Amino acid sequence: MPQNSPRLNLPYLQPAQAQKHVTHNDALRALDLVVQLRVASVDATLPPAAPDQGETYALGGTPTGAWAGQAGKLAAWLDNGWYFLMPGLGWRAWDQSAGQLKVWDGSNWINPPVNMQNLSGVGIATGSDNTNRLSVRSPATLLTHEGSGHQLKINKAGAGDTASLLFQSNWTGHAEMGLSGNTDFSIKVSPDGGNWVEALRFNATTGTAHGAAVQNSADDTTSGRLMRADYGYGPGNLLGTVSENSGVPSGAVIERGSTANGDYTRFADGTQICTATLAAVGCTTATGTLFASDTAAWAFPIAFASGSTPVLSGNGGGIGRFMGFDAPSETQVSFQVMAASSDAATLAPKAIAIGRWF
Repeated sequence: MPQNSPRLNLPYLQPAQAQKHVTHNDALRALDLVVQLRVASVDATLPPAAPDQGETYALGGTPTGAWAGQAGKLAAWLDNGWYFLMPGLGWRAWDQSAGQLKVWDGSNWINPPVNMQNLSGVGIATGSDNTNRLSVRSPATLLTHEGSGHQLKINKAGAGDTASLLFQSNWTGHAEMGLSGNTDFSIKVSPDGGNWVEALRFNATTGTAHGAAVQNSADDTTSGRLMRADYGYGPGNLLGTVSENSGVPSGAVIERGSTANGDYTRFADGTQICTATLAAVGCTTATGTLFASDTAAWAFPIAFASGSTPVLSGNGGGIGRFMGFDAPSETQVSFQVMAASSDAATLAPKAIAIGRWF
C-alpha cells in the first residue's frame, strides 16, 4: 500500500500502525495549510520575527535565515516551527499583502490567466455600461505604435450613420468631428449641446470645404470666415485670367496681355484699359487753321464689352501735337494727329482707351 497520497502527498494510515493519530494529524495539518490557501505575502525572503500560528508565506528564489534552502516552497508557522510544503502546478493562493489571487505556474506565483475575448464590458478605474462598453477614467490615455505606425479606427455600419469624436465639458457636447450622417468629414460646434453649427465640411468626393466658417458668396465679408478661392483673392489668383459669372468676378484679380495692336489690362471689377504706340505720322494736310495727318484706325488689342463705349485719350508724339478721335466701336476707333503748323516729321502717337470688358 502506498505511504502517501499522489497529489497532496498526505500520509496514509498503514495496517497495524502504531500511534495512528500522529499520521492522521499530519495529514490534517497539511490539509489545513493548502485548503483555501492564503499567504501573508508572495516572494518572501526574510522570516518574520514573531509569526502567528498558521501564518503562511510563499517563498521567493533566495530566502534567508530559517527559510534558507526552501526556495519556491510554502512556509507555515506551526507549533513553534516552520513547516515547508512544495506547491503543485495550478495551486491558487490569496495574497493578503497585495489583495490579489495568485496561481503557481511551476516556477512563480502569477496572476490568474484572464480570457479577454468577447467581454461584455471593461471599466478602467470606472464602470462600463451597455452603451459605453469601454470606459476609462485617467489623466491621459496612450495608444502607441508596435514597431512602426499606429491607426485608431472608428467604423460605422452605413453612410447614414455616425462615426465621430465628441468633445464634452461637464458631460455636455460642445464639439464633434467625423462622419455625421454621410461620408463627408465635418467639424461641428455647439454652445449648449443642443444647438449645433457645422463649421467645416469637406466633400468626400472633391475635397472642397463648406460650412459656417467659409465665405458663402463673393460679397460675404463676415468677420472670421475663411476666404474661398472662387470668391476671394490672394497670391494664387492675383494675376491670371479674369472671368465673371452673372456679373460676379470668378477668376483672377488682374489680367495683362498684348497683341500686335497694343497692350491691355483687365481688372476683376470689369475695368479694361488698352494702350498702344501707333504708326508714326506727319501733320501736313491743312484743316482749317490746323494741319492733320491722314485718318488712321486703331484696332484695340482686345475688344471691349458690347455696348461699352471706351473713353479715349492720347498724345501726338511731340510738343504741339494732339490726337482727335472718332466715335469708337467695341473693337476699334479712327483718329487723326493734329498740329498747329505743318510738320512733316513722322512721330509715333500714343493712345489709351478705358472702358469695360463686361
